[in-house]
Amino acid sequence: MAKIEAKKLSAGVVPVRNSGGDFLFLLLRAYNYWDFPKGEVAPLEDPLAAALRECKEETGIDELGFPWGRIFKETEVYAQGKVARYYLAETKQSQVVLGVDPVLRRPEHHEFRWLSCEAARPLLVPRVREILDWAYYTIRNASVPSSGGV
Repeated sequence: MAKIEAKKLSAGVVPVRNSGGDFLFLLLRAYNYWDFPKGEVAPLEDPLAAALRECKEETGIDELGFPWGRIFKETEVYAQGKVARYYLAETKQSQVVLGVDPVLRRPEHHEFRWLSCEAARPLLVPRVREILDWAYYTIRNASVPSSGGV
């Protein structure tokens, strides 16, 4: 079977917050689809810069740290040649402000939730569930190498 080549790169952040020793992941819902904050990388834009921009635009969260390094994991190619790259970042911010999309003139997302890995898994499609599992495994086993990096 021939490998499908990616035509579009999206970049996003897996925001995680330490809540009394338990890590909570921020998920956003658009219609019935749950995902992490992400969006298309503009031409000549650095993917990490795009991920940070998207996180701030979609959630208002701009205080992100990279205690596990600036590591990332990419999805397989999906939906008309897209690939999504996710960076794992920690935040102390718990307040989320769903940003208004200038084209839609309303928030792009309908809801957000801070969830444990166990609570988040059933909401996600397999492609995004893989990202969650990678993030959780990385947090719990910090010395394990990532699948990519910057």
